[in-house]
Amino acid sequence: MEKIIATSIFESLSSGIRLDVFRLLVKQGKAGMVAGEIATTLNVPPTNLSFHLKALTQASLLTVAQEGRFQRYRANIPLMLDLIAYLTEECCAGHPEQCAEMREASSCCDALLPSLLSTALKTSP
Repeated sequence: MEKIIATSIFESLSSGIRLDVFRLLVKQGKAGMVAGEIATTLNVPPTNLSFHLKALTQASLLTVAQEGRFQRYRANIPLMLDLIAYLTEECCAGHPEQCAEMREASSCCDALLPSLLSTALKTSP
């Protein structure tokens, strides 16, 4: 991932409403939601929501598919995972034991964190 793409993603998520929309759609997975369902769930006026959906779509964080007169939005989970990898690829470079200490301090579940073994293999000569 390029820095400019990561910056664009962070800028689009800097709105509380956009962050709520993205997190909601991540929970929905492949099913996604139509715009009206998103508006109702988050209690956001549809006209306000369309502005935020457009920004998230332009940042490639959401995909949209036409279904009759409705638009179904889905989180671009592969892009989200690419962003996480971009943020963590340099973590503790050369010292995977430091990652172990930081993992213990994190509230993130181990299943979501990069494997210590893969970190150790990447940093080995």
